[in-house]
Amino acid sequence: MEQILAEDVEESRAALQRCPPGHSDRSECLSNLAIDLQVRFKLQGVLSDIDEAIELHRAALELCPPGHSDRHAYLFNLAYSLTKRFEQSGVLSDIGEAIELYRAALELCPSDHCDRFMSLNNLAICFIARFEQQGVPSDLDEAIELNRAALLLCPQGHSDRSRSLNNLASSLRARFEERGVPSDLDEAIELHRATLLLYSSSHPDRSTSLNNLGISLHDRFEQRGVASDLDEAIELHQAALLLRPPGHSDRSISLNNLANGLRTRFEERGVPSDLDQAIELFRATPLLHPPGHSDRSTSLNNLAISLRTRFEQQGVLSDLDEAIELHRAALEPLPLGHSGRSRYLQNLASGLHDRFQQQGLLSDLDEAIKLHRAALLIRPPGHFKRYMCLLNLAIALQDNFEQRGVLSDLDEAIELHRAALLLCPPGHSARSMCLLNLGISLHDRFEQRGVPSDLDEAIELHRAALLLRPSSHPDRSASLSNLAISLRARFEQSGVLPDLDEVIELHQAALLLRPFGHPDRSESLNNLGIGLHDRFKQRGDLSDVDEAIELYRAALPLCPPGHFLRPKSLNNLANSLRARFEQQGVPSDLDEAIELHRAALLLYPPRHSDRSSSLNNLALHLQERFRQLGLSAALDESFGLYLQLSQASHAVSRSDLSAAKSWATSAEEMNHSSALVAYQTALRFLDQYVAALSSSSRHFDVIKDAIASLAMDAFSCSIHHGALTTAVELVEQGRAVFWTQLARFRTPLDELSVSGDTGAALAEEFKQLSFRLRNAFDESTEDQSPQIRQLTMQWDDVVSRIRMLPDFSRFLLSPLFSDLQKAAEEGPVIIVNASQYSCDALIILSAQDPVHIPLDITQTDVSELSVEFQSLAEQFGTSDHQHKLASILRKLWNDIVNPVVQALGESKVQTGSRIWWCPTAEFTLLPLHAAGPYEKKRDNLSHIYISSYTPTLATLIRARQQVSQDASPQQFVAIGQGNPDRGKPLECVAPELAVVSQRIAPVVSFTSLSDSHATVQGALEALSRNQWLHLACHGMPNRQQPFESSFAMRNGPLMIKDIIRSRWQNPEFAFLSACHTTVGDEKSPDESIHLAAAMQFSGFRSVIGSMWSVDDEVARQIVSAFYGNLVQVDGSGRLDCTQAAVALHKAVKKLRKKIPLEQQIVFVHIGV
Repeated sequence: MEQILAEDVEESRAALQRCPPGHSDRSECLSNLAIDLQVRFKLQGVLSDIDEAIELHRAALELCPPGHSDRHAYLFNLAYSLTKRFEQSGVLSDIGEAIELYRAALELCPSDHCDRFMSLNNLAICFIARFEQQGVPSDLDEAIELNRAALLLCPQGHSDRSRSLNNLASSLRARFEERGVPSDLDEAIELHRATLLLYSSSHPDRSTSLNNLGISLHDRFEQRGVASDLDEAIELHQAALLLRPPGHSDRSISLNNLANGLRTRFEERGVPSDLDQAIELFRATPLLHPPGHSDRSTSLNNLAISLRTRFEQQGVLSDLDEAIELHRAALEPLPLGHSGRSRYLQNLASGLHDRFQQQGLLSDLDEAIKLHRAALLIRPPGHFKRYMCLLNLAIALQDNFEQRGVLSDLDEAIELHRAALLLCPPGHSARSMCLLNLGISLHDRFEQRGVPSDLDEAIELHRAALLLRPSSHPDRSASLSNLAISLRARFEQSGVLPDLDEVIELHQAALLLRPFGHPDRSESLNNLGIGLHDRFKQRGDLSDVDEAIELYRAALPLCPPGHFLRPKSLNNLANSLRARFEQQGVPSDLDEAIELHRAALLLYPPRHSDRSSSLNNLALHLQERFRQLGLSAALDESFGLYLQLSQASHAVSRSDLSAAKSWATSAEEMNHSSALVAYQTALRFLDQYVAALSSSSRHFDVIKDAIASLAMDAFSCSIHHGALTTAVELVEQGRAVFWTQLARFRTPLDELSVSGDTGAALAEEFKQLSFRLRNAFDESTEDQSPQIRQLTMQWDDVVSRIRMLPDFSRFLLSPLFSDLQKAAEEGPVIIVNASQYSCDALIILSAQDPVHIPLDITQTDVSELSVEFQSLAEQFGTSDHQHKLASILRKLWNDIVNPVVQALGESKVQTGSRIWWCPTAEFTLLPLHAAGPYEKKRDNLSHIYISSYTPTLATLIRARQQVSQDASPQQFVAIGQGNPDRGKPLECVAPELAVVSQRIAPVVSFTSLSDSHATVQGALEALSRNQWLHLACHGMPNRQQPFESSFAMRNGPLMIKDIIRSRWQNPEFAFLSACHTTVGDEKSPDESIHLAAAMQFSGFRSVIGSMWSVDDEVARQIVSAFYGNLVQVDGSGRLDCTQAAVALHKAVKKLRKKIPLEQQIVFVHIGV
């Protein structure tokens, strides 16, 4: 054959030599020689042949100027040669020039020209080729239109009809791959079927037609999941392979396609023989594609994917290592811009990620994330396989979070999973995978932040995924396992036993689907063991813990050193051994548990999300050894471990906070010297943990659980250690945490604004971001929406930059005692604290050290007294309870208030002075301001001092700093609603507003809003224009959902969350003449989530509220006396909110003999 080709070329050269320049046949001779060289290039692949052919075609074309009868043929020939060189070398300029030449040739071929079909066809092929290199959508669209035009020229019976059908089908399928439009794929399949009908069993192109139809059916199966499409595709590929025996030029294509179909069917139905056969077929294809072959990357990639799939089923590491090397080899020859590059990047990344999960090498994970990000960049929005890039990057970021504890990785993973799920609607073959992975990431975030909505959503997603995975689905075990894990988390929260029973059943079902050799068997063994251990803790059946230990022992050999589950497996076995030790007392169980925990802790790097839990487990086990054997070394090691927590510098998780609280509890129990450091660490963690949550009422329960009694116990511990100023700092840091977080967005910026140009710019940036974050309060349905997360990151960045300025290094950090002491500038503040360890009072004075008063009462006593008082308060107004109330107030006096009064006297605080109470825990529910002996010739507290309250010292300091410099007329609004949408009518509202008007209107600008005008929006608008407020209406406390506590307006409730979002200008004073306005969450009174606190947070410097139900007539009388006193305080013609406490004190004193005791003390003053 080579001899014949050489002879043809030489004959054509000789003919050309006989036609020198100017000869009439020279162009034809040039063309003939070029065509012979083209033929030889096609068979032998020598690049110099095609280079010479192109130059000869150019010379021939130059001899055929425009208008020459054969010009279209010469254009065609040159374009064809350039196309062939492009196929060999990939030079884009060749295909670009070919397109222009074919266009020119097409213009010379009118609709009836014999060569028009070939020109349309070849021009379409060039556009497809350029699209594959550059990805320009218009190239693909133009190719399809050209192919449609070519098909019109090939009616039934035309010799080129089959080729034309096939070309149009192929271009439609290419567009489907790019854009995912189902109609393109459906049309392609029908065209391929029509093509196949035109080829007899012996036709040389039948195998190609079988192959193309099989590929398109496979694509449709992946899009819609119809099993018959996949089975038909496999049968077609088998038929094609039979027509391509060894030596056939297209045999490798059929091997690849048949193997792909078998692998997909394995993934769908789990029959091992399908996968083994696929691997054998894939191994045969690279042998047919030596280095440099255009299809070599595809062959290597397909073999690698199948080996990874077998690794996932059988767990043989050599399969995975080989797959990674094959993926690298497949990616290496692909240039930037290659249409398949994204897919190959993803495949290598996924292989590295799989190996990371087996061997724990962080370098594998880092490379995987980098590759996934690169893949996503070249799969833009609109690409129908973008979901896979999103999904894979999200999973890798999730693992990175678990290793390094960076919360932003987890938030980004959730955003990516949500985006992927949106791209996989019901019916999409990947929907179950997207549901599963979003569920896993939300569960992980729940474990970190404890937000219940994350867990609830995770459970629903896992249930939805499981419904899409029937018993034969190869990934059903993953859905069973993950649903069980999330249900267990809910069981831990709620203690609902049916959840636990379902957990065990699901894990048992998952384990059955993960036989010996399955790579996830160790996970299922561990998970089932955890469920049984939980049931043991509930029901005490030792057989459960014995079985759990056996399962853990079986799992451990399946998690060799480096396996990402090994530390968890060690921890789980250790915990169950300790549980059995506690039941049976066998020392070897405890010894083994300690060694296992030691081994687990060594495997967790410093920032790993599970390290603190592992450290805590080991510390607790060592304490148990100390209790059993009295070994002081065990105790020293235990607290030495805890001290590592105090040096943590990473983002804090819920488990970090739990470990620090466990340290504090252990130190108290063991009377260890590290107790105070433990509390300081725990409160620092609390601050960071809460700061990581968006400011939403949805997170209140999470914050409430995190706080518990932490601040009060820290206060008690500090007192015990004689660290009185530290006691003040710690109790301040751990109370009213929700308000403290929100108050960050209302921080006064006067000093920052005048500190220079940089300070002024940062102040303005801080103000704008704070305003946007406060407005977003409770408005996002997604707890960590991308918008809020972005705002929070920007806000954190501004705060960091402010702290870099001179004199602002502690901006928004927990205040020091020297700052907090300013709360006592106008009078002493008394912190009254109830802890399980002691009850104490601490007097903060402006110019001396705090004064400690130990209280001779226990937290249990205080709690019982609080319950007794709350029960009594519910009955106020129904009958006479004077004696019982006086008895409670007397006990308050004797056990709490009188010792404080004695200390105030010793500190030279004069009678008649103002004092501020700052109660904690159960003390917040007791009327300390009303305490007294209630005996003749003996003074009650109200005869000695004028009492106010403050939720925290910082709140009082902020109120004092918010002095308005505005000298314009004061604006006062009285809002009354006697006929709300819910609740009984209030007949005294109108008379009360009339009294307010009578007292106030002569002094300041006064507006009244009532009845139909007193709506939610009307009230908010009025408050935006007025600095002084009197509000007479129903107060509607909600002690279970405190953010829904409200004032009853004409058209609905004005809730705390509405007040929080408001932005009022220089508000001064609010008199809340409504019931229960200082009543907050029943389980977390320290957070002060009530109506009066909301008004104070919103900027009102001075607030009067009620502790229980207010009698309408009494309210009118007190209001009249109060405003009469307030107006007469000085003759300046301006109201002064700092005189509100004195005015209330005088009003109650004046009416003392006219109203019942409970109504004398119902109103309290909060603030300046």
